[in-house]
Amino acid sequence: MRLDKLLSECGIASRKETAKAAKAGQITVNGIPATKADMQVDPIADVVTFCGRAVKWREFVYVMLNKPDGYVSATEDSRGEQVVTSLLPEEYQKMGLFPCGRLDKHTLGLMLLTNDGQLSHRLLSPKRHVAKTYAFRVKFPLSEKDVSELQSGVDIGGYLTKPCTVTLTDEREGRITLTEGKYHQIKLMMEAVHNQITYLERITFGPLSLDPALSRGEWRELTDGEIAALNQS
Repeated sequence: MRLDKLLSECGIASRKETAKAAKAGQITVNGIPATKADMQVDPIADVVTFCGRAVKWREFVYVMLNKPDGYVSATEDSRGEQVVTSLLPEEYQKMGLFPCGRLDKHTLGLMLLTNDGQLSHRLLSPKRHVAKTYAFRVKFPLSEKDVSELQSGVDIGGYLTKPCTVTLTDEREGRITLTEGKYHQIKLMMEAVHNQITYLERITFGPLSLDPALSRGEWRELTDGEIAALNQS
């Protein structure tokens, strides 16, 4: 792997910054100053330092984010909206992380950010039926008939939703678990039973559960166990 590619993937320096740092003698490989940004290095076997700091290369990074209100699920937005990746430190923003799936702008809670495209594709594939659970609040009381219709499937713009699980904690609040993810699906499902979502938060995504220690806008890397569970789901 090229040295500049290694540092770029680690979120430490751009290729241009790597070239400048190499000329300034700020990079070493196995204790020897690296003078060329395009030199080949072994990201696992070689010991690379940048400005005296050891560089640890990882092929993939996995982050759990507690998404706050008002952020869009993207890495950039042409309309100037705040994007979820802007909540991460600059070092992580340089790693090429992207949201695995999306939450609407005003939906809160669990988001997975990663640079592992294969895992993301697998988790989002309709064939995998990965379950996602949301806590919700609606404007009007939900009847037993409403719950039964939601669980059996309702028409949202010509599409019949797949069976799901709805559990009420009171007549206007509860949890809903889906195995699909159509655009604005829960909002449209509630509208199909003449109701309106006033609060929506994702609390699980496959084997992941939102860490209660994370406040809105906070994040952490996944544990090895969580990563293994995702790869098995």
